[in-house]
Amino acid sequence: MPFLDGFIEPAFLIAIVIAVVAALAITAIAAFVFRMAARKRAWARTFIRLCRRPFRIVILIGALWIATSVYLVTTPELSRAVDFIMRALFIAAATWLVAALMYFFEEVIAARYRIDVRDNRVARRVRTQLRMLRRISVVVVIVCAIGTVLLSIPGAAAVGASLFASAGLLSVVAGLAAQSSLANVFAGMQLSFSNALRVDDVVIVENEWGRIEEITLTYIVVHIWDDRRMVLPSTYFTTTPFQNWTRRTSELLGSVEFDVDWRVSAVAMREELNRIVAQTELWDRRVAVLQVTDAVGGFVRIRVLVSAGDAAMLWDLRCIVRENLVAWLVAENPEALPLGRVEVRQPGRRPSGSAAPRPAGAQRPVTEAPGLFSGDSEAVHRGEEFTRSMPIQEVNDQKF
Repeated sequence: MPFLDGFIEPAFLIAIVIAVVAALAITAIAAFVFRMAARKRAWARTFIRLCRRPFRIVILIGALWIATSVYLVTTPELSRAVDFIMRALFIAAATWLVAALMYFFEEVIAARYRIDVRDNRVARRVRTQLRMLRRISVVVVIVCAIGTVLLSIPGAAAVGASLFASAGLLSVVAGLAAQSSLANVFAGMQLSFSNALRVDDVVIVENEWGRIEEITLTYIVVHIWDDRRMVLPSTYFTTTPFQNWTRRTSELLGSVEFDVDWRVSAVAMREELNRIVAQTELWDRRVAVLQVTDAVGGFVRIRVLVSAGDAAMLWDLRCIVRENLVAWLVAENPEALPLGRVEVRQPGRRPSGSAAPRPAGAQRPVTEAPGLFSGDSEAVHRGEEFTRSMPIQEVNDQKF
């Protein structure tokens, strides 16, 4: 075929073989160097895992591009077509390599900030921001690569000029069509860099307890405690109130409440609480308080406050305290178990302790007891403090 005359020549085949051999040699040398470094450096192992394949493809396509541009002797149409194909392949491979390098730098920097420690607030903030920057950078690199490939097409400049001429109308239409998506994108960026929400934060959303598993440009994934995943748009966290239990620190307070009988021994129960928390590693030794917070309706309300290092430990600690205090009440203070009292009366018999019936027409005597603002000298003084008129200062007009 005249179109392929001179395409397959010995010099061209030799150039292709040399290009492949050179690419293999370069990748082999680079692999040897990084494997030697990987024995002592963790970053080298990460680089090999993430960048090995795109690096080899970039070297191979680059060598083949050089070979075809130097030794390809054929018609100008075929030469331009091959050059465009090789350029597009090289740009795609280079984009893959740049994206892999961004993943590599993200992991290397994030490795310095561990989240498997107790106080990991700074680490979670840095990891969240790194992930958002990497996602944005990858999108920008891909868009630039696509634009570069399109601009290398013959006649693309004229097409681009016509597109820019109608850019105003298209931008309005695109803005209206992508209003919701753009709002989520900006909301995701706002959450990442305003430190309002981070990966691994413990949150309460839609009455569900979970951890932030992933923050993307448009949505956020919450890992619920029972291994469900709740996917919410980014705008949810900028327009709806939510609870962040690890905003400043992961340490939390939790309460355990009991409704017991009036015969409970709060002092002995407090001593038992101190013994329980002292024997578990879940307690962070900050708060362990037992108080009587209410005593109405036939029951006494006992509230226990305990503290732990994070939400998961706090949940387990509250369960342990509740279980052991219930066992202590049954074994050591059974009279404090909640009871329902019923008074049984016999017909025609006055209940014990009740007053004798008054004669018809007799007035019940009024008994006065000391009150808050009446009854004794101190109460009267309090009443004067709250009820007396404000003193008015007379002003002599001749002085002004």
